[in-house]
Amino acid sequence: MRKITLACAAALFCVLVALGGCSTHSQEPNNEPEEQQVSSQQPMDVRAAALKGPTAMGLVKFMDEAEAGTVSDNDYSFQIAASPDELTPQIAQGTIDIACVPANLASVLYNNTDGAVRVLAVNTLGVLYICDSNGSIQSVADLAGKTIYASGKGSTPEYALNYILEGNGLTPGRDVTIEWKSEHAECVAAMTQDSQAIALLPQPFVTTAQMKDDSIRTALDLTEEWNALQTDADASSLITGVVVARADFVDEHPEAVEAFMKHYRESVAFVNDDIEAAAELIDTYDIVPAAVAQKAIPACNIVCMEGDEMKNALSGYLEVLFEQNPKSVGGTLPGDDFYYAS
Repeated sequence: MRKITLACAAALFCVLVALGGCSTHSQEPNNEPEEQQVSSQQPMDVRAAALKGPTAMGLVKFMDEAEAGTVSDNDYSFQIAASPDELTPQIAQGTIDIACVPANLASVLYNNTDGAVRVLAVNTLGVLYICDSNGSIQSVADLAGKTIYASGKGSTPEYALNYILEGNGLTPGRDVTIEWKSEHAECVAAMTQDSQAIALLPQPFVTTAQMKDDSIRTALDLTEEWNALQTDADASSLITGVVVARADFVDEHPEAVEAFMKHYRESVAFVNDDIEAAAELIDTYDIVPAAVAQKAIPACNIVCMEGDEMKNALSGYLEVLFEQNPKSVGGTLPGDDFYYAS
């Protein structure tokens, strides 16, 4: 936990007290023009968290500015967790206000808390790639008759892979064999032992593997393959992560939510525009090493998708998961109140 405390908060408080004292001394009305009156809202604590990996990368500029004191509208604290299991109880118990989590987990939280969670934005699109070592895979059709090594059975990798295979006329288990491993490292090991092997890997693990074995290449981008299957105006997207907030926090502190999202948008833009500097910050916050981050950022699909665009993309994605396994989204699709509209 990195706690960023604004030194000016105490001074501002004293100023407010002094102003309050002056107002009790005189009962005369304030005749200043409205545009000249200055807001005296005091900064509040905003507790944020993200998962180690792409879902946290877009936050790093925001985190750095908050720590340096150049963001002064609220007192922001940030936590980087290794697993969703670390964040889920904190969100449910109200010890975290805003968090970057897997997209389907946001829906599960919504259902498990009777709608006490809202999604503010999509922050990471698909990060899954089909990799090979010999250039044999040029299209989804080339996967027919092949074995794919993959990790993540029962979660997004399985659902996304099945959706794309089926959308291209291939039946998993019949036309394509999928051999599930417990860890991504096992998939990479299979590739290094067999030049014909094919694996499904996420970023930034793809980059880490390529830095160890330069024969590994990205053959198919599952985000692009997902998008190719979309035909209507309300197209869904392959989504990895979202930004969620406690519904009570959103309702009680709308200004704080808007301030957070403003800084977040700016941070995402910085990460995508200045990859070298962003990679150094990602290393500073121990998310992934700078060398890996610099190569991986362009393939991590870091975004800040909000409003109707967010709702259309995310609701379509959750529908795909629901059709494959209702438990993957918490048993039922979220209601409209799940989607935050500023």
